[in-house]
Amino acid sequence: MHEMKINSKDFRVRPGDKVKLTDWPTIVKPFSKSKKEYRKLLEEHVVELSSLQQLHYASNRYALLLIFQGMDAGGKDGAIRHVMSGVNPQGCQVFSFKQPSADELEHDFLWRTTRCLPERGQIGIFNRSYYEEVLVVRVHPEILRAQGLFEELRDEKHFWEKRYRSIVDLESHLYRNETRTVKFFLHLSKNEQKKRFLERIDDPHKNWKFSLADIHERKYWGQYMQAYEECLKATSTHHAPWYVVPADDKENARLIVSRIVLDTLSDLKMAYPKTTPKRRQELKSIRKLLTK
Repeated sequence: MHEMKINSKDFRVRPGDKVKLTDWPTIVKPFSKSKKEYRKLLEEHVVELSSLQQLHYASNRYALLLIFQGMDAGGKDGAIRHVMSGVNPQGCQVFSFKQPSADELEHDFLWRTTRCLPERGQIGIFNRSYYEEVLVVRVHPEILRAQGLFEELRDEKHFWEKRYRSIVDLESHLYRNETRTVKFFLHLSKNEQKKRFLERIDDPHKNWKFSLADIHERKYWGQYMQAYEECLKATSTHHAPWYVVPADDKENARLIVSRIVLDTLSDLKMAYPKTTPKRRQELKSIRKLLTK
C-alpha cells in the first residue's frame, strides 16, 4: 500500500518562530481513506519502526527521547500504545509524570525527569515531562509557591525565561551526548475535548479515565494555550524540535506521530556491530562442534 505522503516538516515548529495556536489546525485531511486502510498503514509503520528499533538497540550509539504533551483527553496514551505496539519492550521505557512528590520538590525542577532519561540503545517515552513546570505551574502559580523556592527567585521578572533556558541547555547537552529528543504537542480543540469527556462519562468502560479535575482545568483553556505558545516558541530548536500534531482525529494523529518517529530514527547513523576476523573464526569453530 502506498501511503499518502506525511511530511514531518509540516508539523514542526521552526526555531524562533512566533507560535499562534489558532493558526495551527487541530484536524487535517485524513492520510487514510478508511479504517481498514488506516490499520494497514499503521501496521506498516509499526513493522518498520520495529526493524529500526532493533538496529538502534544493536548499534548502541544513540538514545531517543520522545516527549508527549497536551491537554487532558488529547490522546497521549493511545498514541504511545498504538505507535509503539511493535517495539521490543527490552528497548523501550515509558514514564508518566504526575504531581511531584515531597522528595522531588526538594530538588531542582529537572531532577525527577533526568533520572529517567534513556540510555544508549533505548527509546525513552515521557508521558508529560519537565515541560509541566512551564505549563501547569505557569497557569497555576500557587503550585510554584509550594515548591519551596525563595521568594526573590520565584517573583523574579525573568523567572520563566530562565526555566526555558534551563530546558534548552539540558536538551543541548543531551544532543551533544547522542540523545535525540523529539517533542509532540497533541493539539486538541476545546470542542473535541468536550466530546471525549462526554464519551468517558457515558461509557462505563471509560469512567475510570474521567476526573472532576479535568473539568476544572477546562476553565483555564485560554491560559494553557498561551503557556503552550510561549513554551513552543522558546524551546523548539534544531536539536530538540517540537511538532504540533493535529489531535482531533486520533487515527490521523497516530500516523503523523509514527511517521515523525520513523523519520527521526532513519536520520541516525546506525549500523549493526561488525564481526572481527577473530570472532568469525571462533563462530566457525562453534558451528563445526554443533554440526557433529
